Amino acid sequence: MHPAPSVIIFTTLSGLGFGLLFFLGLGMPDVTGWVAFVFYAMAFGLSVGGLMASTFHLGHPERAWKAFTQWRSSWLSREGWCAVIALILMGLYALGVVIFGQRWGVLGVLGALFSLATVFTTSMIYTQLKTIPRWNMKLTPIMFLSFSLAGGSLLAGQVSLAVPLLVVAAVAQTFYWWQGDKAFANSGTNLGTATGLGQRGAVRAFEPPHTGTNYLLREFVHVVGRKHADKLRVISFVLAFLLPVILLILPFNHFFALLAALSHVAGVAVSRWLFFAQAEHVVGLYYGKR
Repeated sequence: MHPAPSVIIFTTLSGLGFGLLFFLGLGMPDVTGWVAFVFYAMAFGLSVGGLMASTFHLGHPERAWKAFTQWRSSWLSREGWCAVIALILMGLYALGVVIFGQRWGVLGVLGALFSLATVFTTSMIYTQLKTIPRWNMKLTPIMFLSFSLAGGSLLAGQVSLAVPLLVVAAVAQTFYWWQGDKAFANSGTNLGTATGLGQRGAVRAFEPPHTGTNYLLREFVHVVGRKHADKLRVISFVLAFLLPVILLILPFNHFFALLAALSHVAGVAVSRWLFFAQAEHVVGLYYGKR
């Protein structure tokens, strides 16, 4: 069992896309006309592409619109509203920049803020889940936001900002891995606490609950070997942060900048795979996986 490709594509592309929209809304880079069109096309392509990928992960994609009605209690609904508002505002702002060569500042700033809010609400979908201690940490939204800002600045060609933001994202990723590896044990959850029978002594399962699979097993009960995970972490760290920083601090070259961006995207995708593959849902206790 492996993480669904749709959620990896969604979190990777949407984070990069809305990160790029954030900088475009603040006028970075300061371009108009066809050059601006290329940047906005890339930003909207990544953002919308990521959001569309997320709908394929739903059991009934045709019912996705119903999520918008639960904004008072659902982070998924809030994410949908923030994304739609951000895309509308940035679409209008892009119209002024590309067609009329004008910057409607208020629209740009609001669009940038809602773009960042979209990334935050996405992160909170996972952060709120107490059943997955590795996600239920303050570092989760920090990691999502730092990745988005680092990737967005890189795609926006803001080298002077991209280097420090990549370093910040690397630090956030490192601390997330360090704290996440201890999260399940520190949560104090075991089969005894899960069943409420812990006060009677050590609790163990007599046999698996059933022989088939279910949604939680498919989505959250992955067993990734420590050596395998460590290798993927090194690959992710090198591609997402180390190599891009090295390429960016060299004398500027458009090929190096492109290579840095592609390397970062690949590294983030590997990081996202680990994010979902190592999600230790407490239901795994019932199946002897924890």
